[in-house]
Amino acid sequence: MAEKLIMGNEAIALGAIRAGVNVVSGYPGTPSTEVLETIAKHNPGDIYVEWSVNEKVALEVGAGAAYTGARTLVTMKQVGLNVASDPLMSLAYIGVKGGMVILVADDPGPISSQTEQDTRHFAAFANLPVFDPTTPEEAYEMIGEAFALSEQYGTPVLFRPTTRVCHGCARVDVRDEREHHIAEGFVKDAKWVIFPRLSYQNHIRIEALQKTLADVFSAYPRNEVSGSGARGIVASGVSYCYTKEALKDFKDPYKLFKVATANPFPDKLALSFLEGLEEVVVYEELDPVIEENLVRLCGKYGLATRIRGKHTGDAPYAGEYSAEQVAGSLAAFFGHPKKEKPKPDANAPVLPVRPPVLCAGCPHRASFYAVKTAMKGQKAVFTGDIGCYTLGNAKPLDMVDTCLCMGAGITIAQGLHRSEPDARHIAFIGDSTFFHTGIPGVINAVYNETDITVVVLDNSTTAMTGHQPHPGTGKTMMGDLSQKVDIAGILAACGVSHIDKCNPLALDSAVETVKRAVAHPGVSAVIFEAPCIALFKPAQTLRVSDACIGCKKCIREIGCPALAAEGKTVRIEPSLCYGCGLCAQICPVGAIGGDEK
Repeated sequence: MAEKLIMGNEAIALGAIRAGVNVVSGYPGTPSTEVLETIAKHNPGDIYVEWSVNEKVALEVGAGAAYTGARTLVTMKQVGLNVASDPLMSLAYIGVKGGMVILVADDPGPISSQTEQDTRHFAAFANLPVFDPTTPEEAYEMIGEAFALSEQYGTPVLFRPTTRVCHGCARVDVRDEREHHIAEGFVKDAKWVIFPRLSYQNHIRIEALQKTLADVFSAYPRNEVSGSGARGIVASGVSYCYTKEALKDFKDPYKLFKVATANPFPDKLALSFLEGLEEVVVYEELDPVIEENLVRLCGKYGLATRIRGKHTGDAPYAGEYSAEQVAGSLAAFFGHPKKEKPKPDANAPVLPVRPPVLCAGCPHRASFYAVKTAMKGQKAVFTGDIGCYTLGNAKPLDMVDTCLCMGAGITIAQGLHRSEPDARHIAFIGDSTFFHTGIPGVINAVYNETDITVVVLDNSTTAMTGHQPHPGTGKTMMGDLSQKVDIAGILAACGVSHIDKCNPLALDSAVETVKRAVAHPGVSAVIFEAPCIALFKPAQTLRVSDACIGCKKCIREIGCPALAAEGKTVRIEPSLCYGCGLCAQICPVGAIGGDEK
C-alpha cells in the first residue's frame, strides 16, 4: 500500500485495474480522457485497451466482452453518451455476465462541452444504477464496488464523476493487491438476442430490479445520514464536499444526507432521513434529480417537509457550484445574515481578457484563411464541428457559422443547401471527428446528390482532447503499429467524385485547391494535411524587418497570437512563433522572414 497524490481520473483508473478489469474501450472527451490513458500507462500486460472510433462502438465492444464474463470499462464524456444511447438502452434489457461499468464524466459549467446535461437522467431513463463519487479517494474505492454490483445483478452500471472529481487531486491509498478476473467465455443462449417478446419480459424484470436495487442502495454504506435537528441538508458528488466545508462555519443543528447513488433512489434511507424534518435543502450538480425524488417521497407518504433547492430558487440550475456559493445558500437556509463579500484590492492589476484562440502556427488557421480567400465575394456558409477548429468562429477568421455536435457539420450543410441552393456550403471536420461520425454524413450527401464541399482538417491527431491516436494515425492505444485508414480512400469509396489534398500552409496552392473543389458539382472534398504544432518542434522563428509599413494586415487577417502591434509596426513574439510562414505569405511588402533551425 502506498499513499499517492493523484488526479481523480487516475484514481478511477487504478481502482479499475485493482478490481480486475479485462477490457477497456472509450472515446476521448474532457473531462474523462485520463481514465483510459492511465490504464494504458499502468497496464500490467493483461488488459486490452482501445480508443474506439466513437462512443457507440466503444460501448458495443465493451458489451461483447461483458457477454463472455469479462469485466469491462467504457469511458466517455456526457455528450458521448448521446452517441452511445442506442446500444445503452437495449443493453439494459439484455444485461451482461461480467461486470460492466460505463464511466460518463459530466461537465458542469460547462468548462469544455456543448451542453451541461446530467447523466443521472440517462440512468433513470435506461433503468440503470448510477454511482456518484464525491472525491478521488472515494472514486478509487467505488469503482470496484460498481463492478461487483454490476456482476451480481447482471446489469450495466453508470459511473458519473464530474469535472472537479475527475481533475481534482488528492492523496489516495493505492493498494498493490489486484483481483484477477478470468472470463468464462461466451455461452450461446437465446437471451443475448433481443426480440420484442423477450424485451417485454425483460422490462418486467428490470422494473422489479429497480425496487431491489433501491433497497440495496438504502443499505449501501456510501449513502450516509448523520446529525439531528429540524432542518436537513442533502448533497451529492463534489457538492457534498463543498457542503461539508461550508458547514464548519455554522453551529445550527442539522441532519445531513449524502447521496452516492441517485438511481435507483434509496427510498428507505431517504424516508428515515426525512422523519421529523421541517425543511430540507438540496445541493447537487446539475439537475434537481435528488430534489425531485424527495418531493416524490413527501407526496407519496404525506410528509409535510418542505423541500428546497433548484425549484425554489435556493440553488442555481446552471453552472457548477463552489464552496462559497453553498455557504451563502446555507446562511440563507439557517436564517443568518448574508456575509459581505470582501472588496477587491484597488491596487490589484486588472487581469487581461484571454479569449480562446487557435495556437500560433496552427494549420487550421491557414485552412480557414485559404477557404475564406477562395470564397471572397461569393455567398457562402461555413458549417463547423467539434474540435480545436471550432475556434475558427472567432474574429478575424469568422469562419464557423454553425456548430451543433460531432459530425453534424457535414449534415447541417446538406440541410442548408436544400433550403438555400444558391449559396455555397462548405463543411469543416477534423480527422478524428471524420472517423467518429463524419462518414455517414458523406454517404448521405453522395446518395442524395447534394452540392456541398467537405473540408477535412487532417492534423494527424485528436488534438483538442490531448493528442490521442485515431484510425488515421497508424498507431493504437496498446502501442501497436496498425494499418493507417486512408481518408481519401474512404471518401472515394463513399462515391465522392472530386477529392484533392493540399498543405494549407502553401497559401496560393490551397486557395486554388478550394476554388476547384467548390466549382465541382455534387459532393467534393479537400483534405488539408498539416500536423498539429504539438507534434513537432518549430522549423523556424520568423521576424519582422525594417521593411514593415505598419499596415497590420497580418494581424487583421489571421489573428495569430504570436503577432502583436508595436508602435506603428508589428512584432513577432519568438517564444510563440512556430514558423508556419502564413503571415509571411500575407504581408504585402515581404517584411516577414526567418531562418530555418
